[in-house]
Amino acid sequence: MHRGRHRRRRRGQALRATLAGTALALTAAATLISTSQATGSNSPGALTPLTSAAETSRLQLHENLVAGDTLSTLSRNMGGNVGVSGVLASADHTMRDEADCSGTERAALPLEPVATRAYCWAPDDARTQQWAPASVTTSGDADQDGRWGDRRVILAGWNHDDRAAGASATDRGLARVAFIDASDPAALRYRWVLLVAPRDGGRDFGAVRSRLGGMVWYQGKLIVTAQNGAGQDDSLLVFDLHHLLKAGVDSGAIGKVRGGYSAHGYQYVLPAVGSYSPAGGTCGSGEARANPCFGSLSLDRTSTPDSLVATEAAPADGTERTRIWRYSYSTVADRAGLLGSDSLGRVDAREAYTTKASGLSGVLSHTPAGARRADWYVGHAPASGGRHGTLWRQSGHAAEAVQCTGDQSYACWGQHTASLSYWQETGELWTLTGAAPDTTPERVLYAVPLTKVDKSLG
Repeated sequence: MHRGRHRRRRRGQALRATLAGTALALTAAATLISTSQATGSNSPGALTPLTSAAETSRLQLHENLVAGDTLSTLSRNMGGNVGVSGVLASADHTMRDEADCSGTERAALPLEPVATRAYCWAPDDARTQQWAPASVTTSGDADQDGRWGDRRVILAGWNHDDRAAGASATDRGLARVAFIDASDPAALRYRWVLLVAPRDGGRDFGAVRSRLGGMVWYQGKLIVTAQNGAGQDDSLLVFDLHHLLKAGVDSGAIGKVRGGYSAHGYQYVLPAVGSYSPAGGTCGSGEARANPCFGSLSLDRTSTPDSLVATEAAPADGTERTRIWRYSYSTVADRAGLLGSDSLGRVDAREAYTTKASGLSGVLSHTPAGARRADWYVGHAPASGGRHGTLWRQSGHAAEAVQCTGDQSYACWGQHTASLSYWQETGELWTLTGAAPDTTPERVLYAVPLTKVDKSLG
């Protein structure tokens, strides 16, 4: 049962065009030989702060919330909220411990620092060509005590690969989340939940067709990146964990059908309750990058107030500097889990930097005890497949990474890692591998204590 402090009153604002229509119109092995401050051409160097109003205004968002009665109507029609506990109670997939992972899967783990916990997906999800893991968040983000109710929970967002053989038009762009019961570290089990968007005042719903490059579960809300590649109002989507609903009809349809509701074979759906759209228009690339496309997200509990950290999506072989920034969460009681906005629904970036690191596959901001400023950790994924990535720690003064043998590179992190999430209660940094389409057998969910990351950096 959820804590009372996670409840909030619904604001009766209409959702903008971001949520219109049938869907949302939105997108080993080397050995450590030394630890070294990164220098030379491979280093992204120090962070450069963005301070001009013209630059930071490009990061401004506008909040769009679904009317409260829309979600109430949908919840009532579908039998009410089943809750995270209800989804976990019906978990029908079992994750494999590291010892049961294949050699190829284990080879995707970081070389240094080594993972202290690692899990591989159930065989059907480990092998599928049509889906790939892309983002992670935990109940350590959701609540400071690290639990949701009495359970430890991990959420992993997966994207549908529309280019895969056998992919149907109905599957195209779908987004799903694995709800993982991590209460027993020796026996992780999970259940899939399909992301949907309410329609017709809550009497129906359609599929969310978007790419989950990043996600953060904070208090009762789940915020995910939303980019469908169509150049339409790319933004962040907001979901409420108090509206986890059960689809009573098992069919290939999505939405209201004869006899109730269907979710394309999924038993549970999570409907969107709002979005954050770029105030300046759609995002882009190259010279049109004025408004950045969101790449990855994470939570920073060491900031005051707690904040949502973001990086823009940029190619691994790009030459332009990449932006990383943060938004403060609201401290208003009835806005738990939403970003801090003004009376017009505008959300301003509180802090922003650029980095020379390209192809960022994750971002984390964390201020060590007694320090005045945060360290920024950014994951870099190489442009070509089958190679380990790099985890950089950057500040306003320098960049650091673990140096490996072989080509003396800094490629010691996991292969094709995506998203970073810090579990404050346990001190663990969580991430997952296998976001690239050619890395099907290399999908691993793993954790490394942040202290070990910092120790390996000296």
